[in-house]
Amino acid sequence: MSFKVKISSSGHEFSVDEGETVLDAAIRQDIGQPYGCRNGFCGACMATLVEGEVEYPEGEPDKLLDAPEDACLPCQAVPKSDLVLEVEEVETPEEIKPRTMPVKVAKIDHLADDVVRLWLKLPEEQRLQFMAGQYLDFLLEDGRRRAFSIANAPHDDDFIELHIRHVDGGVFTDWAFTQMKEKTILRIEAPLGTFTLDEESDRPMLFIAGGTGFAPIKSQIEHVFHAGIERPMELYWGVRSQKDLYLPDLPRQWEKEHENFRFVPVLSEPDAGWEGRTGWVHEAVIEDHGDDLAGYDIYMAGPPPMIAAARDAFREKGVKEEQMHYDSFEYAAD
Repeated sequence: MSFKVKISSSGHEFSVDEGETVLDAAIRQDIGQPYGCRNGFCGACMATLVEGEVEYPEGEPDKLLDAPEDACLPCQAVPKSDLVLEVEEVETPEEIKPRTMPVKVAKIDHLADDVVRLWLKLPEEQRLQFMAGQYLDFLLEDGRRRAFSIANAPHDDDFIELHIRHVDGGVFTDWAFTQMKEKTILRIEAPLGTFTLDEESDRPMLFIAGGTGFAPIKSQIEHVFHAGIERPMELYWGVRSQKDLYLPDLPRQWEKEHENFRFVPVLSEPDAGWEGRTGWVHEAVIEDHGDDLAGYDIYMAGPPPMIAAARDAFREKGVKEEQMHYDSFEYAAD
């Protein structure tokens, strides 16, 4: 048996399956409720129960002891009836306050000669709420920061996934490639950035990634699939050579599983025998879409020269600034 939950301020409604918490159901259906831990410890998801009845299978959380009588914690609350809740919805990245927290390196995968994937684990009592496309900063001991885009989708928050490219002479990336070990403890500030999806638009979407710019694009595409958004989508991934497509099977799998998705890899220095697209990635987009570009929402992540060239070329094709969303990667070499 399932129950319906209505958010009084917005009128948004969603269903909660039997035994499911209100927050888990909200995340599953892309309803932007605030949260911090998903374990009942922090109280960030606190809501007012306007109508209905809930239960707490794990016991009533301590956070409710000093709270108003009509308060509830959606991360622990399981409905016993249809509900009406009063809670502020999260709709923009500015509404999620960045937090500083420790993380543990859970796993290190070497995806290419110059790319590693890190899986970071938060303390058991914490979860990171973020929007697809945002990034985090590593807080280094000397006071410097290093920014990396979050590659997992927001609903898949057991770990934080990062794709890190080795930069010649880069102190942090040198350390990450040669000395970082599993169980290493680091400190981060997250979430940061405003490179997020316009989910209210009805335009088809073009995603353009350069190198490890694939990381935030991956987060966004996986979020689109999870949210059930069925607008046409195309991913153009520009790299130098075939080995730089460090997760080639993933977008090909998306293409098999989703009729509204198309993947186009583009090599600027193609290998012998490569039969796919070649040249600059933004030029491949123009070759395919030409004067139709003005009808798309465009999401771009990669090196600054790629972003600058694409923006200039797309403006000439009539694309408005508000239709171009981008994250320009600056790689620190110290």
